[in-house]
Amino acid sequence: MIPAAFDYKAPTTVEEALSAMAEAGDDGKVIAGGQSLLPVMRMRMNAPEVLIDLGKVSSLRGISDEGDSIRIGAMTTYQSVLDDASVKEHLVLLHKVVETIADPQIRHRGTLGGSVAHADPAGDVGAATLALEATMVIAGSGGEREVPASEFFKGLFDTAVDEGELLVALRFPKHTGWGAHYEKFVRVAHQWAIVAVAATVKADGGTISEARVAFTNMGDRPLRATSVEQALAGASATEDAVRQACASAADGTSPPSDLNGDADYRRSIAPVLTRRAVLAAAEA
Repeated sequence: MIPAAFDYKAPTTVEEALSAMAEAGDDGKVIAGGQSLLPVMRMRMNAPEVLIDLGKVSSLRGISDEGDSIRIGAMTTYQSVLDDASVKEHLVLLHKVVETIADPQIRHRGTLGGSVAHADPAGDVGAATLALEATMVIAGSGGEREVPASEFFKGLFDTAVDEGELLVALRFPKHTGWGAHYEKFVRVAHQWAIVAVAATVKADGGTISEARVAFTNMGDRPLRATSVEQALAGASATEDAVRQACASAADGTSPPSDLNGDADYRRSIAPVLTRRAVLAAAEA
């Protein structure tokens, strides 16, 4: 189908984008890579009167090393993340998550910030931001503010980005030397994850000293598996020890039921996927 008619604006700075958003109000919609918005516009499930394209705001692109952290502009494409040497060295989990997303065509168009701001619980990037304890940088008329990933996701397609605000960057603390793995369970290639587990582990001499684990599609938002992390701290990186630590992985989750599997099915496979992810991360 063809989208409904709309006015088009292409600001070149964050300030111009915020101004255009304020002027459009509820009738406006911001577009980043367009991989989520354009399909629903074509189906006329969303029909904004004004489309504000961030593609010409160069300050929203790029990856920079800030010493203890890596800052990634919200309009940075997935492919740019994959190609960046600092991400490969210091944010292995993010690299492994992004390389599972769709296909090369999507990865060259889709953006890291666009995915996070869309806040689809089946989207892959959210779990990585939680496990890596990222901070979201949000701009508004009063300047910038920072929100930790643990407080950013509010619910289904709902985030801490308020009306009139814009996600401009993501800042990730470096996890240099940590092993990582993303265990993504799908029925067919390039499908949204039925369930996925993002794990990054710091291991020494066969013992896990620290672990960070997060789920994709186990609730109305990405979820941090803090009980699993606590159980893994000090555990041996053996299959039996990790299985025991991951046994309660699904506790406290509220996964959806759909054509790919009901909630009970997702709960049943979550501990298995978590064990696989942690073991692979510990061996990396």
